[in-house]
Amino acid sequence: MRRLERELAPDEAEITLVTPSSYQLYLPLLPQVASGVLTPQSIALSLRRSRRYRTRIIPGGAIGVDLAAKVCVVRTITDRVVNEPYDHIVLAPGSVTRTFDIPGLTDHAYGMKTLAEGAYLRDHVISQLDLADASQDPAERAARLQFVVVGGGYAGTETAACLQMLTHNAVKRYPRLDPRLIKWHLIDIAPRLMPELGEKLGRDAQEILRRRGVEISLGVSIAKAGPDEVTFTDGRVVPTHTLIWTAGVAASPLIGTLGAETVRGRLAVTAEMSLPGHDGVFALGDAAAVPDVAKDEEGAVCPPTAQHAMRQGKVVADNVIASLRGRPLRRYVHKDLGLVVDLGGFDAVSKPLGVELKGPPAVLVARGYHWSALRTNVAKARVATNWLLNALAGDDFVRTGFQARRPAKLKDFEFIHAYLTPEQLKEQVSGADGKTSD
Repeated sequence: MRRLERELAPDEAEITLVTPSSYQLYLPLLPQVASGVLTPQSIALSLRRSRRYRTRIIPGGAIGVDLAAKVCVVRTITDRVVNEPYDHIVLAPGSVTRTFDIPGLTDHAYGMKTLAEGAYLRDHVISQLDLADASQDPAERAARLQFVVVGGGYAGTETAACLQMLTHNAVKRYPRLDPRLIKWHLIDIAPRLMPELGEKLGRDAQEILRRRGVEISLGVSIAKAGPDEVTFTDGRVVPTHTLIWTAGVAASPLIGTLGAETVRGRLAVTAEMSLPGHDGVFALGDAAAVPDVAKDEEGAVCPPTAQHAMRQGKVVADNVIASLRGRPLRRYVHKDLGLVVDLGGFDAVSKPLGVELKGPPAVLVARGYHWSALRTNVAKARVATNWLLNALAGDDFVRTGFQARRPAKLKDFEFIHAYLTPEQLKEQVSGADGKTSD
């Protein structure tokens, strides 16, 4: 968006952004928000601050796109449905949590994809310590001090690591609680944690977590979830009030309204990130299967990571401009910068440009990469200040009350039923005046 505003003259194009939130979320640092190392606004980059006040922002979400009529259907945050015609459209709706058909999962599990979920989860974890400390029932106390994280990728591993460190530090303020009762479980159906890191670094990360008391179970998933216990697929039943689900994502249901070809649910686009057969339609990020031309492998597509999405955004902006000016489009070609995994404190594993690191050097690389990736100087200053304060003063174990009266489970954040069916989309676009409805 910033690139379009900078490169296009006001009389050359009108720019509209459809988004439910007026900020850009830097998702890789969300586990540090959940653990209280960073404040929520540190990783929520204001669109109003970073833009040049040319873009029209519609507060809502796209729930359908008619490629033939060139109309995007938007449901605003006040539940008003609006038809927005377009000449060029960039589809970047992101992803939703992939939950599978597991009984009780969406009713009882917590997610980690939005800023609200991160803030809710911190409140919830601290409240479990408070409730355990106040309980006179040993069984309830033990259940409240067990935490289960499903997903051995980056999100799950970092979430388990950061929140385990939070409870480890917090329990010192609870003299009635036995620290040995606090148990963190990290489980994944895969045979290894974060296989993208390679065998050695993956094993190093696993050893760091086990040394800190995290119980890791691989080749295992969830069979069913309840309000106060979780059943693993190996038959174990774990009494717990905290199930955190980070086991993968699926492309936004918006992609299903297009009637276009997909690759494992993601929109099949060219290396220029354009949709074949539809002029002026581009897609990127989690919702697009962008060919990975840097790999000498047929059918390879870029993984749905923040690193790719941020780079793809620049190329898509350039291609939109080129399309408007009748110039040739350019392909998305990337050079892998490596992988970073911040495990909290002085623990991390990193692989910058193929060099394997762990411990404090890896922490410096991981935090340096995340800091440099933030888009504004204000965000960089906030994050750096938060890191410094946390290092000097430690954590504040405060419940803000976010989750006192409102639910915060997966079903409360995944609005997967809000999207239009093909029939509903056709009816909406071809309506009488076709502009708005309630």
